[in-house]
Amino acid sequence: MLAGASEAAAAGGGSGFPTFPVAPGYRVNVRRGPGTNYGVVRVLPLGAYVSIQCQCEGTKVSGPYGTSNIWDCIGNGEFVADAYVKTGSDGYVATRCA
Repeated sequence: MLAGASEAAAAGGGSGFPTFPVAPGYRVNVRRGPGTNYGVVRVLPLGAYVSIQCQCEGTKVSGPYGTSNIWDCIGNGEFVADAYVKTGSDGYVATRCA
């Protein structure tokens, strides 16, 4: 398992993917692709957790956890900006999306 993902994976609820909290106090947009140019599918509620299936490069976004061009695929072609997810790393914590 990649560094920083082990304790989050323990909280994963059996999804098989590492699970991480979304930044406290933020309602994060879930998009159809890895960038702000993709449409918003839904908005995560306050206190949400996400299971990261894979990660890829996309639009650079600044958030509470820094500025990053990493986007997290949370399932079914849905993406959130990694700058809003507390992964404990500035880099990749999951496999790269194909």
